[in-house]
Amino acid sequence: MLTQCPNCRQALSFTSEQMSRLEQALAQLPPGKQLALKCPLCRGTINLDKKETAPQASAGVSHVQPPPPPNLDWLSSGVFDTEEKVEDVPMALVLHQKNDERQQIGAALEAVGYQVFMVDTVSEAIERMRFVNFACIVFHVELEGSLEESVFHSHMCRLPMDRRRFIYYILIGRNLHTLYNLQALAYSANLTVNTAELHCLDVVLRKAIPMYEELFGPILEELSVYGKR
Repeated sequence: MLTQCPNCRQALSFTSEQMSRLEQALAQLPPGKQLALKCPLCRGTINLDKKETAPQASAGVSHVQPPPPPNLDWLSSGVFDTEEKVEDVPMALVLHQKNDERQQIGAALEAVGYQVFMVDTVSEAIERMRFVNFACIVFHVELEGSLEESVFHSHMCRLPMDRRRFIYYILIGRNLHTLYNLQALAYSANLTVNTAELHCLDVVLRKAIPMYEELFGPILEELSVYGKR
């Protein structure tokens, strides 16, 4: 069975429910066809065919013992573990000082489906990026004075393209223009947002992210197929 992503080479773990659904999808796969999955860590495409199933299923008849039903003890108590993370939820990093604006940014990102991590120092942000493949990074440009002097922005601009192209990089600032693509391009970012529009950031993201995915999605898919993460 699949144990690591062929793109990022990181170990993969599946819940019993995910395993069951994967086995079922592979069993129903027509001959010569492949099942395309998204890696929850790097978002690269993983192509599977029937030979990826468990050894006992290779003879054509599956004798896999189905997993037990989920434990629903938490349902009666109304309590569940809020620290449990959903593996396929994209993660976002917010580098911003602690204030109301940062809370607005976090709420907007969560509203469009991101799992959000907040940091207020450049060193902590860079350290987290060493171990986590964030799908989105938000940077308050005034945190370090100016972009020209910013250590973090310089770090983002120097990232290898096999990482950078999979990060949706958002710049927040008082002198930036919201949804101004030319300004974002000039700063090597994907989106610029003026702080005056933070109260409607979720609406801005719902417009900007689909536009980005429509434009670059097919290109990124093709690069993933050829191993160019």
